[in-house]
Amino acid sequence: MLAALGQFVFALDTIAFQELRRSTSWRHPSNSRVGAMPARQYIGPGDDTITLTGLQAPEFMGNRRALDRLRQMADRGAAYALVNGAGQPFGCWVIESLEETGSIFVREGVARRVEFSIQLARVEDELADPAGGTDGGEDWGDWWEGDEWDWWADSEGAEAGGQEDDAP
Repeated sequence: MLAALGQFVFALDTIAFQELRRSTSWRHPSNSRVGAMPARQYIGPGDDTITLTGLQAPEFMGNRRALDRLRQMADRGAAYALVNGAGQPFGCWVIESLEETGSIFVREGVARRVEFSIQLARVEDELADPAGGTDGGEDWGDWWEGDEWDWWADSEGAEAGGQEDDAP
């Protein structure tokens, strides 16, 4: 595993990137001054972006549907945690763009070589999708409606022969 974006794993059997380029900026706006250099003031972090580029040869390695899955994740507009293969977290990221170039086509029009570029932008960590890019399964609603000790009372009643004490 090279990295994971939410539940999507970048690896040889899905899609592997060859280059990870990160660009981080900080904001220092300037104010013009007469007879002096402009004054600058630090006002906070700027944009933080990651570009992943690579090559996929689906006949040898990778999955033809991997880029489609990334497009579906981007269509959701959600933010996902990015972690490298060593377990180092990079924070929370959104997919800003995905470029794909196919070449060396077979008779059916399917590319044998696919070059790709994925642009990620950093967002606040609180925006991370808790499902990590999966649909999360069916909604169970409020599956727990009882008291947190109901299981204990039920097991005591079963041990006493099913008799419950009605005394106040």
